[in-house]
Amino acid sequence: MLRVEFATEPGDPTRPNEDFIAAGPNALVLLDGCGTPTGSDSGCSHGVPWYVARLGLNLFTRASSSTDRSLTDCLADAVEATAALHADTCDLTHPGTPSATVIVVRLTGDALDYLVLADSTLVIETTDETHVITDDREALVGSKYRDAMDATPAGTSEHTAAHRAYVEALRSHRNQPGGFWVAAADPTAATEALTGSVPVSSVVDLSVLSDGASRAVDRFSLTDWPGALELLRREGPAALITQVRAAEDADPTGARWPRGKAKDDATAAWCRATP
Repeated sequence: MLRVEFATEPGDPTRPNEDFIAAGPNALVLLDGCGTPTGSDSGCSHGVPWYVARLGLNLFTRASSSTDRSLTDCLADAVEATAALHADTCDLTHPGTPSATVIVVRLTGDALDYLVLADSTLVIETTDETHVITDDREALVGSKYRDAMDATPAGTSEHTAAHRAYVEALRSHRNQPGGFWVAAADPTAATEALTGSVPVSSVVDLSVLSDGASRAVDRFSLTDWPGALELLRREGPAALITQVRAAEDADPTGARWPRGKAKDDATAAWCRATP
């Protein structure tokens, strides 16, 4: 059984939160929607929050109930089913069609199975070590295009334009060999996910973090991964997000920590698993 505590908070209270999280006795799903920058087209009339909510529900339903299906198959099925909901009204071949990062954790007998696609982070503390599973292919591709965005102060029109150009440059590498992979409209992207399994008996606890929450470690260096787990365990997920917001408020223009969004949607969950 999974015991889960989570918190989620939009980066901008005037805009919908594009993260999604759902949990049940045997499954946990986290999605982080890949937003469409202001002034950029996506070919979809519904938008990222609509897509993320439907993909998340489709995936959670399959992961928690179709235990005879692998997590890869569950994700492929969910992407296909979600695409069918707007294939007649939207251009799903558009390079900016709504997409999301994905983490799924599921108890299957005495095993804890996981799937990670794109740059959200799964941290599993076992009796032997701390395992950090994240898919860094987007960051590796994006490093070639970040200079203009990182050189302009967040909150300025120049930064907004540079961020839009950065996102649009990445689109030619999205779901392409040699590029990076996200859940969008093509179910075959699921086969590119990082997957694995660990014995439940070896798991102390675990966390799932959207990249707006993992900033505490991988961008701001406020703590390390074991420290983040300890904070989640001791004070809860909201405390981690509070630390992230404090760091963002202390660096509103991104002068110390260059980033695409001064504040991002942030979701953090702490989980304990028992056979």
